[in-house]
Amino acid sequence: MLNRYPLWKYIMVMLVIAVAALYALPNIYGEDPAIQITGARGASVDMATLDDVTQALKKDNLAYKTAALENGTILVRFNDTDTQISARDVISEALGKNTIVALNLAPATPHWLETIGASPMKLGLDLRGGVHFLMEVDMDAAMEKLVGQQEEAFRTELREERLRYRAIRPIGRDGVEVLMRNAEQLAQAQALLEKNHPDMIFTASDEPGRFAITAMFTEARLQEIRNYAVEQNITILRNRVNELGVAEPLVQRQGANRIVVELPGVQDTARAKEILGATATLEFREVDDKADLAAAANGRAPAGSEIKQDRDGRPVVLKKRVILSGASITDASSSVDEYGRPQVNISLDSEGGNKMSAFSKKNIGKLMATVFAEYKDSGRRNADGKVILSKHEEVINQATIQSALGRNFRITGIDSAAEAHNLALLLRAGALIAPISIVEERTIGPSMGQQNIDMGIQACIWGMLAVMLFAVVYYRKFGLIANLALMANLVLIIGIMSMIPGATMTLPGIAGIVLTVGMAVDANVLIFERIREELREGRNPQQAIHQGYANAFSTIADANITTLITAIILFAVGTGAIKGFAVTLSIGILTSMFTAIVGTRCVVNFLYGGKRIDKLSI
Repeated sequence: MLNRYPLWKYIMVMLVIAVAALYALPNIYGEDPAIQITGARGASVDMATLDDVTQALKKDNLAYKTAALENGTILVRFNDTDTQISARDVISEALGKNTIVALNLAPATPHWLETIGASPMKLGLDLRGGVHFLMEVDMDAAMEKLVGQQEEAFRTELREERLRYRAIRPIGRDGVEVLMRNAEQLAQAQALLEKNHPDMIFTASDEPGRFAITAMFTEARLQEIRNYAVEQNITILRNRVNELGVAEPLVQRQGANRIVVELPGVQDTARAKEILGATATLEFREVDDKADLAAAANGRAPAGSEIKQDRDGRPVVLKKRVILSGASITDASSSVDEYGRPQVNISLDSEGGNKMSAFSKKNIGKLMATVFAEYKDSGRRNADGKVILSKHEEVINQATIQSALGRNFRITGIDSAAEAHNLALLLRAGALIAPISIVEERTIGPSMGQQNIDMGIQACIWGMLAVMLFAVVYYRKFGLIANLALMANLVLIIGIMSMIPGATMTLPGIAGIVLTVGMAVDANVLIFERIREELREGRNPQQAIHQGYANAFSTIADANITTLITAIILFAVGTGAIKGFAVTLSIGILTSMFTAIVGTRCVVNFLYGGKRIDKLSI
């Protein structure tokens, strides 16, 4: 019999729409203005801190909805943003500098929805507000680091082959010069280095009596290094933001050496800078125990060594050769030793473990130092207007190697448990390959985001009303069916966007929803016009409905598939706002095909299927 669906199809359609509606429901409840309180530099907050917060708010007569401590973070919810901003100042003053007090927005989803994993859509920076940073990678520092590594590699290789060199020194920021003792060793050294380093161009000096080799990186290798520095920094910044619990961050490349970082929901620029600005790493070096400390105090160090200072300002002479850097660290955690002193437990990758094992076996009884290094904004800019970063290094630990070390060991000499926790977190997230500086920062307030949301909702409502009015006037009862499908389509889009973990709704995403509203009606228009054509050709209503849906299917599929391909390409090659538009457009295309082809057919079959009909209201 024509136009009849089995029961399971009706149940399937209703179940799909019901599930989408359930997961779209949290978006109705919105978000509460909130304040998030965490410990500074790895410190934690506890119930005593929560009591201080509530007492400070009561003292200033600032009403709050709830205040709770969960997972080491205090979250205080408020009824409006004015109270939230006033409370931020009161809490900051009450708690002092040992805590980070950040403005935030917390979902107001009821507990019963949270238990099934239902949560509101993730909103982008343009809708929710937050912090936007444009950061620049210091390529000069990256090249200096690479050249330093290359110098050390040359020294090791020449020593292993027992080729005596006079000096190895950098040439600018992309080359190394090796001075040998005679022409014979010059030729042997050049052959060895050319074999081991095919990505460099080696040129022997033609000056009489000067036995020098100039090693320069190829342009392809330089470009590879620059790309690696940016891409690795992006990965590390993502890890660092995720470690500190910022929801739905955007970290992406812009141009040759810049990175865009957007942190939705974070209204405190200082908090964001603490997350992103830390460039801490560790280096493990051998202590030069034969050096003259009196001479070191006057700034004189033996060849192959350099002077650093410990935390008390005392000079420590270290070999220039870096045994191991933070890049080899795969995991780090803080704990205390048997005497209650803070320490950081280090785990190395296989290559780092082999290096540490080989060095420690040969140097049992000698001192090894742990050097803590970080880059800070010097407050100065160069001629191009770029921020000049200064490197701060200090020796935080000197320990005698008692036995061979492997992939797991620990470092001590840290002042506090909070510092150990923070250092472990930064090492776990990864050390930046090259230092970065913030060249632009913007804070977008939640009021601006709410204005964008309101305008987007209004555009969607007015667009839907116009389309629904047209459908009812032109297609009558079938127009009402199309309107039901249109509303179901909107519920499906919101529900799916809420269910997808990585999906973020942006202002262009709202534009994509508005566009799919019109496209959803397009499919219904094609079907209804085919039904009208079948009726004009003399077919009875049941045959007209059947043929209308059957004949319109290929046209709808072709039109929507080509648009879907375009949306996928936009998502693949686009960034930021373009991706947001492509996501909602893709979801909207798929849901509009479902509601137009399956959804409306389900309603039409329910109303007309298996019945004797003389006339259709279309």
